[in-house]
Amino acid sequence: MRRLLLIGALLGLAACAPNAAHMASRSADTPWAPNGKEDGVWSAQGEPATPPPATATGAPDFRVPANPALAVLPSAPELDAKRTYRLPELIDIAQRNNPSTRSAWERAREAALAVGMVEATYLPLITASVIGGRQSVEQPLPIPVGTQRYFETTAEGVSSAVALQWLVFDFGQRAAVADAAKQGAVAANVLFNGEHQKLIFDVTRSYYSYGAAVTNTRIARDTLRNSLAIRSAAEDRLGHGLATMVEVAQARQQVAQSELRRVQAEGKERDAYQALIAAMGVNATLRIHVGDDGKRRLPDAGNVPLDQMIKLALSQRPDVVASYSAMQASRAGIKAAEAEYLPKVFISGAVATGQGNFNANGLPTIGQQATGSGVLIGATVPLYDAGLRAAQLKQAQSRAAAAESTFQRTQTLTVTEIVAANNALRTALESYRAATALASAAAITYDAALEAYRNGVGTVTAATAADSGLLDARQAQADAHAAALIGAANLAFVVGAMTTRDTVP
Repeated sequence: MRRLLLIGALLGLAACAPNAAHMASRSADTPWAPNGKEDGVWSAQGEPATPPPATATGAPDFRVPANPALAVLPSAPELDAKRTYRLPELIDIAQRNNPSTRSAWERAREAALAVGMVEATYLPLITASVIGGRQSVEQPLPIPVGTQRYFETTAEGVSSAVALQWLVFDFGQRAAVADAAKQGAVAANVLFNGEHQKLIFDVTRSYYSYGAAVTNTRIARDTLRNSLAIRSAAEDRLGHGLATMVEVAQARQQVAQSELRRVQAEGKERDAYQALIAAMGVNATLRIHVGDDGKRRLPDAGNVPLDQMIKLALSQRPDVVASYSAMQASRAGIKAAEAEYLPKVFISGAVATGQGNFNANGLPTIGQQATGSGVLIGATVPLYDAGLRAAQLKQAQSRAAAAESTFQRTQTLTVTEIVAANNALRTALESYRAATALASAAAITYDAALEAYRNGVGTVTAATAADSGLLDARQAQADAHAAALIGAANLAFVVGAMTTRDTVP
């Protein structure tokens, strides 16, 4: 019977590996379908998911069975539907609800716990164990003694022990590991702050882009009204016999063109709104009344102290600080690997008690109790490990060299980003000044062209061209205004100075 049970167990174990293959599709062109063994996905609904039916053409259908339990979105933040939210308030909402900041916070907590785990190795390890058992043996007697045909013995006992293990001295290995863990915790906390800085910048950039889209939509609607004014003037002149159908057709074409650009502008506004909501990390279906900062005063480029900004960034940017901590952690790893060549001194001790009983064929029970304790001091010295420690040391040295290169590359990229951001801001400010002058001139041109056409001394072609030129100039001005604000925010971000919602330019 025991042999049969053993054979059955072995066959059951052998069947586990082939069964795993049945969970995959039969071939590369065959849709996969659940078989009811996907714990926690479809089987949690009580019934296994059925494969999708074949299509009318017989083509394979690769859809995934729906699981309604997954279609539950996180709760949306409580917002006032009648309130108009501006940039600082949107940043505050994002910081309280964006999943990326919570993930970074959990990673920082995990790194902090790792430090505590390493520091715990400085203290002794105390364990308690209890072992108990009972054994009965029955053997037939060669010659029966009365009615007794078997000789029965029973042994039972309980043993308990408390043991202590303590690594007293390891030539600084634990100290090096603890230092590496602390540097990792520093990096994780710095990157947590950096995640908030990035979130502030992302929301700021999306907010200004959305503001430009709103302004462009308003400009497109104004342009449509201008086009309607040109069409009205052309139709009025046609009614008085002063214009031709060609002029009216051109005016109507301009209205259609303006209508198209209005529709496109409204579409870009909706896209910009969704980009803002995505940057905040809230539900995309959430509707928020966003304030318009289209008239926000632009920063003055002036003579930016570039060298001072670079030094400031190299000392406070989260990625630079985290990269430096990673380099320090890798250097501590070298010390830990070098300590593997040195002996370790330990102390161990134990206190144990035991109690046992022995009984044979109903004879008086024989009992025994014992206690014991002991303390040992020892040292271990590694002699030969087939090159394992040497490989670990070289690996730690390689990681340290790579971390140092990464730190230097991060510094170089920081300088490059600051110079590029400074140039982009200067270009955006100069573009805004040029676009402002262009919009002013285009407005004068449009008013003059429309008035001249109404008085019969201008052409409809000049009026429609002025209308399109005014639209392009005003939208260019709005885009340049937003680009300047984004450029100022980007410069503050790459310097590491965009740390709160109050530091947004």
